[in-house]
Amino acid sequence: MKENNFFNYLNPTGGTPRNLTQGMKANLFFGDNVMLSVVEIEPNTAGRLHSHPEEQWGILLKGSGVRTQEGVETAVSEGDFWQTRGNVEHTFRAGPQGALVLDVFSPPREDYRDGSEGFGATAEK
Repeated sequence: MKENNFFNYLNPTGGTPRNLTQGMKANLFFGDNVMLSVVEIEPNTAGRLHSHPEEQWGILLKGSGVRTQEGVETAVSEGDFWQTRGNVEHTFRAGPQGALVLDVFSPPREDYRDGSEGFGATAEK
């Protein structure tokens, strides 16, 4: 069977869907050493403050928002990208037009392979 290795972030089919929270959904693409997550965020929707051991890079493809890392809020706009080292608390809040974010994790988040919902076991309650 031939494997499909080509995708489009504007139409992220072929991944594993995950509902992170109300108004925030991701489509996950797993590789051997890296995982991509295309995250669609509705206007003014915020994620939960959380951390995980994997390194994470994010790029804002569309919209605007505020990225919070280690308690510091940073306004971001299209084209901005950021690094989050493992075990650093972080979250994201979309602006008034919503946001489309591409997150890259290394290594892949094993806790996201099970098809459950949410930000994972290390999310703040």
